[in-house]
Amino acid sequence: MQRAGKLRGTVALDERWAVPRGLFFAAKKMKIALHDSDATTYPNYAIMKISAYHKKAGDKVEVFDPFYRDSYDLVYSSKVFDFTPENQYLPRNTIKGGTGYGAYNDLPDEVDSAFPDYSIYPKVDYAVGFITRGCINNCDFCVVPKKEGKIRPYRSVKDLIRSDSNKLVLMDNNILASDFGIRELEKIAGSGIEVDLNQGMDIMLLTPEIIDLLSRIKWINYIRFSCDKMYQVDYFAKWMPLLRKKKMHNKLFIYLLVRRDVNDAATRVEELKKLHSNICIYAQAERNSSKGVVPTKEQLEFAQRYVYGRLYKRETFEEYKRKRGLKYVSGEPVNDESPFFARSMTDLSCYGGKK
Repeated sequence: MQRAGKLRGTVALDERWAVPRGLFFAAKKMKIALHDSDATTYPNYAIMKISAYHKKAGDKVEVFDPFYRDSYDLVYSSKVFDFTPENQYLPRNTIKGGTGYGAYNDLPDEVDSAFPDYSIYPKVDYAVGFITRGCINNCDFCVVPKKEGKIRPYRSVKDLIRSDSNKLVLMDNNILASDFGIRELEKIAGSGIEVDLNQGMDIMLLTPEIIDLLSRIKWINYIRFSCDKMYQVDYFAKWMPLLRKKKMHNKLFIYLLVRRDVNDAATRVEELKKLHSNICIYAQAERNSSKGVVPTKEQLEFAQRYVYGRLYKRETFEEYKRKRGLKYVSGEPVNDESPFFARSMTDLSCYGGKK
């Protein structure tokens, strides 16, 4: 959480979001402004919960408008990505939260328990949420261990689904590592609910039983996994025959972390292509501003043009560079806001132009 002092009647900012207490008993109803810093096509979970909490208290809630900045009683801003620029028009006393602000804390329980207010994202026709929070791993490139800790149950499917939609986008970090998570997936299978696990699953946790379960789920677009390290390729090779048998291979979507050793990422791409020539890959160049990790020009070229442009399907990265006369100085960083990072994963199309 960005340190901005402590507001009267609030929870300390270095403990949790500073959402004022006792609003349901306040004589004066407030005018609340909400600011989604990243402004992607994806709804901000915290902002929707804060909106629902304040509306239940009888407050007037609207999207932040800088022209009326002095008329608000409270302004909330949530930011997911640390490369998203600061909004210079936000008031100095804006309540800020989210990893983009360097915050690793939760909403107060009474706010977190609120059902999200989807009306502030009228174009969103699906529910979002978590069945589990946390992860069993401690990857050095991931913020989840610091932000959420070890894996634990969070919500049941019935608490997440919308009454006006059968689509559910889950943001769980490692749902297959949780018995509770697997039991909830069992409830989804055959229920008519369409699902997207948009953070990807751990290929190393697959079993024949888990693959059978996943094959019985109706997926919105893709079945997502990650391949961030070379040894994970062996698990894809192990399970690809069964995935083919279950007719799941043409729905695979693979997140691929690109660290300074771009050759390592390029090798993973070639190995995955051997397993399935039309596999869908989305590469993400490692970036962690808090640790001073900035992607190089080569990382960005690989992720944003070579992979995102689907050129990996017809040539190796070495062939790609040679044809274009590209040469890179090892470790050369680039100051780039990387707009590709903020694209919605559901916007990508890999198989024959269809999602």
